[in-house]
Amino acid sequence: MGFSFFPKEIQFFDLFMEQYGKLSEAVAALNCIFQEFTDCENKCKTINLLEESGNSVSRNIAKQLSLTFITPIDREDIHDINIAQEDLLNLIKAISTRIGLYDFTVLKFPSKRLVKNLSLMVDEVGRMLHRLRERKPVEENTKKIKSLKYECEMILLVALGEVYDLKVQGFDTVMEIVKWTHIYDRIEQAVNQAERLADIIEGVVLKNA
Repeated sequence: MGFSFFPKEIQFFDLFMEQYGKLSEAVAALNCIFQEFTDCENKCKTINLLEESGNSVSRNIAKQLSLTFITPIDREDIHDINIAQEDLLNLIKAISTRIGLYDFTVLKFPSKRLVKNLSLMVDEVGRMLHRLRERKPVEENTKKIKSLKYECEMILLVALGEVYDLKVQGFDTVMEIVKWTHIYDRIEQAVNQAERLADIIEGVVLKNA
């Protein structure tokens, strides 16, 4: 094999989609936990493994970026998408970890709606990544994500109101309030991060139109 002066082209879009695959599987598993509330321990373990695998992909993207001179999009954009996907995956793990830790017997209906919307937002992010690769507009995807985010804000207000309206009858009630406050906080962070990831992708698409 002859030596080439030209550096190997790194397929960053392939790496993004590999990373997104872990994210998509994790949010699907989280949605199953909230909608079905069965076999939670194994599903939480699955999410933990996906998060570890996703972190490995993120480190690989960062490594390849440091070794690559010519990139298909700006270096800072590759970095931003990489970190945003990694952060969202970490937040999904944080939600599942708390569900596994808090030993709930039932899950509140607003939490199911919120996680379902989060799952739909992540689906749209995947479509946006495909369109980024193809240099196609993502305006409609962004609108859907913004709409889902707005709906989440309304649901969250109702959810927190429901939690804080609980009649305190002892330590167990106080702990339930604390636990659900933590759960809703992490879900809100994940929803905000999904929107932030979409905003980053949209900005990159517009820059490279």
